[in-house]
Amino acid sequence: MTPVPTDVMPRSLTALPPAQVEKLGEIDIPEAEDFVRQHHAEHPDLGPVEARLAEVHAEIAATGTYRHTAAELTFGARVAWRNSSRCIGRLYWRSLKVRDQRETSTPADVAAQCVEHLRVATNKGKIRPVITIFAPVEPGMPAPQILNEQIVRYAAYRGTDGGVLGDARNLALTELALKRGWQPPANRGPFDVLPLMVSCKGHDPALVDIPADAVLEVPLSHPELPWLATLGVKWHAVPAISNMRLRIGGIDYPSAPFNGWYMGTEIGARNLADHDRYDLLPYIAKRMGLDMSSEATLWRDRALIELNRAVLHSFGEAGVTITDHHTESQRFLTHLEKEEAAGRSCPAEWSWIVPPVSGGITPVYHRYYDSGELLPNFFPAAKPSGCPVTQ
Repeated sequence: MTPVPTDVMPRSLTALPPAQVEKLGEIDIPEAEDFVRQHHAEHPDLGPVEARLAEVHAEIAATGTYRHTAAELTFGARVAWRNSSRCIGRLYWRSLKVRDQRETSTPADVAAQCVEHLRVATNKGKIRPVITIFAPVEPGMPAPQILNEQIVRYAAYRGTDGGVLGDARNLALTELALKRGWQPPANRGPFDVLPLMVSCKGHDPALVDIPADAVLEVPLSHPELPWLATLGVKWHAVPAISNMRLRIGGIDYPSAPFNGWYMGTEIGARNLADHDRYDLLPYIAKRMGLDMSSEATLWRDRALIELNRAVLHSFGEAGVTITDHHTESQRFLTHLEKEEAAGRSCPAEWSWIVPPVSGGITPVYHRYYDSGELLPNFFPAAKPSGCPVTQ
């Protein structure tokens, strides 16, 4: 239920000309003005907006940029979640905990704060929505960038037979970590947590192992298939996306890891099921004794449902926050109604909002949504120079 990273730029960036995307660090003054006005409009207690606009104009004239107040940073981050058209879990946008780490700029310190982000968000299994915002792009001042797609990623090792042990999505990231000196476990497994890798021009890149006690993982079991618990399948509890660029009022924050909590299908219907990830469906179907002689037997569908049952059952048994796709679909429509009542547009990409399991029997399937992208928002981060990992 967090905005999902993508390799494709959004189709429409409201108030953000394409040329501006290529000139990170240069301030779009009308965009900055729009944001300050929006902040004051949604918080009338701040008083007249003119004084703050004058401060912003003066600061930009003097330095080429301006600094968000703590209140502006919190508001901007929360609204960026509210505006994330690919996220079904936006009902909770007001609850986002914002950690201001703009003074943390060295790669090693950024990595350490990412570990702290995990601890804060994990909250003994009662997952908190959290964002940690690091230094912005400023004229002549490079900002740190996290190379990992999420703070917690599982390694992938290519075998001599061409097969892959682990999460095949992370082959390039694993190869980069190995090249930079990462020492994987002596006995490599399918769920080895990769180190955090952070770069910033002018500093030595950081490669930091994430302490085991900072990564809450849930072993998978099934209420009716006892053999599933013997497979050693597990997944981490906090989906902290770390390769998106947060844009607030014309200022870009290339490193701003954020999380909600998982919707079960993200794990059971994608991470563990996709052919180019863990591809568990054929194995599970075989162990279930299903007829796999034809696609018409729907063996994939039956195995997929049981894998998703296992995810929801296991997180529930472990006391770790998770949601199912039917409940979250209803909650999204509640969010949509609240936004419409407030007079705001609520863009949503249908193909991302509709769950990957049983989409047609969820209420989000049977309607159209506003298109386009609003600001503030999250966008794909630029790939660091010389980095082979797709961001």
